[in-house]
Amino acid sequence: MDIKQIQDLIRFVSKSGVNEVSIEQKDFKITIKTNEAAPAVYHATLPAAPLAAAAAPAPVAVAPAPEPVAPIADTSNYITIKSPMIGTFYRSASPEKPLFVNVGDEISNGSVLCIIEAMKLFNEIESEVSGRIVKILVDNASPVEYDQPLFLVEPK
Repeated sequence: MDIKQIQDLIRFVSKSGVNEVSIEQKDFKITIKTNEAAPAVYHATLPAAPLAAAAAPAPVAVAPAPEPVAPIADTSNYITIKSPMIGTFYRSASPEKPLFVNVGDEISNGSVLCIIEAMKLFNEIESEVSGRIVKILVDNASPVEYDQPLFLVEPK
């Protein structure tokens, strides 16, 4: 099992609501435990690599630091657009496509704001209000819950 498969398994367990998953193979064992009140605990045991096959570790890419965002003083006059379902939030139709909306964009009733993937179905989420996007509250490709705030919109 490679690191990509482990990451996919962790994402699956966190979305599914299962509390614990254990997988045991001939020379590999992994246990993933989740708890509503505490962050997920991951434990993996890998076999030791033979000394002859030891090599220098691959370089790790470091993601750039996110841009500082000015805090929004008063959110009482903004409309919160919430997730209508559980799934994975995407800001564009695919990695190569442009983002549906950015902070500062003007939107109208029926504008596509994002996609939420649920059980391999991609659902376009449309705006029910007209206004300007003030803040995007969810990171791209992250899981969302039902009724979780996604966007803050300043109404027209």
